[in-house]
Amino acid sequence: MTQLTVALLFGGKSGEHEVSLRSAASVLKALDPEKYRVIPIGITKEGQWRSDPQFLEASFAEILSGGSAVLLPADPLDQSLMQILDGGKTIGKQVRVDVVFPVLHGTYGEDGTIQGLLEMANLPYVGAGVLGSSVGMDKDVTKRLLQHAGLPVVDFVAVLDSQWQTQRQETRNAIESRLGYPCFVKPANLGSSVGISKVKSPETLDSAINLATKYDRKIVVEKGVDAREIECSVLGNDQPVASLPGEIVPSNEFYDYEAKYLDESSRLLIPAPLDAAQTRSVQELAIKTFQATECSGLARVDFFLERETGVIFVNEINTIPGFTSISMYPKLWQASGLGYGELIDKLIQLALERHQARQTKKTSC
Repeated sequence: MTQLTVALLFGGKSGEHEVSLRSAASVLKALDPEKYRVIPIGITKEGQWRSDPQFLEASFAEILSGGSAVLLPADPLDQSLMQILDGGKTIGKQVRVDVVFPVLHGTYGEDGTIQGLLEMANLPYVGAGVLGSSVGMDKDVTKRLLQHAGLPVVDFVAVLDSQWQTQRQETRNAIESRLGYPCFVKPANLGSSVGISKVKSPETLDSAINLATKYDRKIVVEKGVDAREIECSVLGNDQPVASLPGEIVPSNEFYDYEAKYLDESSRLLIPAPLDAAQTRSVQELAIKTFQATECSGLARVDFFLERETGVIFVNEINTIPGFTSISMYPKLWQASGLGYGELIDKLIQLALERHQARQTKKTSC
């Protein structure tokens, strides 16, 4: 069997840096050493790339703090990582890469930026391309695309930081008249519930917006609905399939960062207690959302199931969902009959298939 060299990217310039380390550790454990040679590459919070040839003896945190500097030249004829010596000189080709597995949640990893670099380097990589990644990262753009596709989303208002700084009263009035309370204030381009607040009254609206604008130049304010939180995993390229849905029962008032990663009392109900019609609706909406946002490889689609009406709303799509030991994406596939190791193999296969298909297209006229 030919062994593939997998560059495992983790860390990054993101508020989800720490979550990425947890996800990457789980992926590393699932990569079969007989099939894959793994090169872990940590990206620091300052954006520097680090690696360590003795990574099996080091933690991911140690790689970030003490690993050798490396770079990936955006050269389609190279496709190799290069190590940087003191003084900025390179020592030439370090190792050729067959496929890249980005486990970079949030900005500079899930938003199309790293995908653009990998496209320039002509390297296969796991997950959505530049367009699907950037669209899926921006909650405002995602919701507008879903509305255009006729898919149900809760009412929302998008606000720029500059608008908030210069037109505060007008912004407050627009939010209150259109959405009312409670509402949720979120950075438009971040995940893992970082910077999100539930606002129940006018007195806390300003502080919630100020918090969200610390993380992004654009925020989204959504109408609050009394709903169950349903999630569904999607896998594939042009013919995606959906897993069984799961349900989140958060330990906190909503599924915030603490409930997701720090407090183990949140419950994951897998499969979700839905009837057959609801299960089919969630799966169909998940695939339609995946296709409407031009995704490929993998994604987790999150939903609200309104308790009073039974209406299902699409909340958001995550193009690099969490891969920690308690993450919903792999757990849903496991419940659907696809184990963690098999899932990793399938994702790498999908990456190679998508890359090979792109190589058949003409780039000159």
